[in-house]
Amino acid sequence: MQQTKTAIVWFTNNLRIHDNETLHKACVNYDRVIGIYCYDPSLFETTQFGFKKTGKFRQQFLEASVQDLKENLSRYNISLYTCYEHPHISLPKFCFSYKADALFFQKEFTTEEVDEVQRVKSKLPKEVKIYENYDQFLFHPDDIQYTIETIPEVFTVFRKRTEKYVKVRQEFLPIAKPKENYIIFKNTFEEERHLPRTESIDIPPHTAFPFEGGESSAIQRLQDYFFTTKKLSFYKKTRNGLLGTDYSSKFSSWLANGSISAKTIYWEVKRFEKEFGSNQSTYWMIFELIWRDYFKYLSLKHEANLFKLEGIKRTAYEWKTSEKLVAKWINGETDEPFVNANMVELKQTGWMSNRGRQNVASYLTKELLVDWRIGAAYFESMLIDYDVHSNYGNWQYVAGVGNDPRNRKFNIKLQAERYDTKGAYQSLWLQPTLF
Repeated sequence: MQQTKTAIVWFTNNLRIHDNETLHKACVNYDRVIGIYCYDPSLFETTQFGFKKTGKFRQQFLEASVQDLKENLSRYNISLYTCYEHPHISLPKFCFSYKADALFFQKEFTTEEVDEVQRVKSKLPKEVKIYENYDQFLFHPDDIQYTIETIPEVFTVFRKRTEKYVKVRQEFLPIAKPKENYIIFKNTFEEERHLPRTESIDIPPHTAFPFEGGESSAIQRLQDYFFTTKKLSFYKKTRNGLLGTDYSSKFSSWLANGSISAKTIYWEVKRFEKEFGSNQSTYWMIFELIWRDYFKYLSLKHEANLFKLEGIKRTAYEWKTSEKLVAKWINGETDEPFVNANMVELKQTGWMSNRGRQNVASYLTKELLVDWRIGAAYFESMLIDYDVHSNYGNWQYVAGVGNDPRNRKFNIKLQAERYDTKGAYQSLWLQPTLF
């Protein structure tokens, strides 16, 4: 009798069943497939700048995403075990307990994630085969026209060449396993550490991001934004908005934890264009996905320099670390009402528009001259859609130590006049007496 081969799929920031290469390949090549997600305690620690790495908004979104993944996997007869310990502790025990022949997971390339993967590998049973897949790009690294070392520092150069020469790969479909593949887990592992309890969150009803975590919510949002309301057709005109749920797609939060893939969005844009026609807005959705890809490629290229004070340009500035200045910025108590409104929105909802992010980052780094890493760490803690590559790449870009060739500085008052002409946004988030 042929022995059953078992694969463990370690889910990280790929919390989906559709277009999940890691899951797909495990299901194709192994008889038994079991999923595991680790709530890594290090993701809930406090950073050197005094902020909790994963704040309450993103934690709530993450928990909902993992629960949705568990339910979606069960429809394909695949179980998901959730644990509350470091992966390098839980995964080797899990693989040993279920006699795993292989461990599948998404390939990572930033410092902390790579270090943890190395610790996992060093502790796995020797007979466990390891399969890593790049599964978070629009353009696969094997398909781009550059080596990692020669990736351009200017986005436009990268975009034009990839658009011209690189094809987006097709999506990977989920594969159902036999009913006997599904197992009900018993608490067989001692878990000394537990996920911090989610704080009670009272989000204002006028939040621009009232959505729940998980692939199901992501697919529903895509359906609504593209095909029900057809807001995609106006995306380029509205994307710099500040009020409401529909000025932008809001896909970034689901993209950040992998509840939806960039490829899925790309191919749905193409389907929309076939049915309703293409325009600048449909292109701009893809344009933004390419920006997201580019920050990931810069991260691949520059590695730890993504997190260093001098940035990828290795440029030295005199930065301040004044706790008083930082506190005023965080609490929306600066001299700029537009900055304040955006910071209050972030503090109360875990969300801020792209336009707002550029302005508050420019103000912190170019006006207050505060160490950009403090702002990046605060965003990491607060943003529902925190993505390590986009967050640190954008902060470097605005601070003048990244890949912005112009090193621009935002005129906050002019920005407010242009994007909040009647002051409606500022009135919503600040005391009416200010206006």
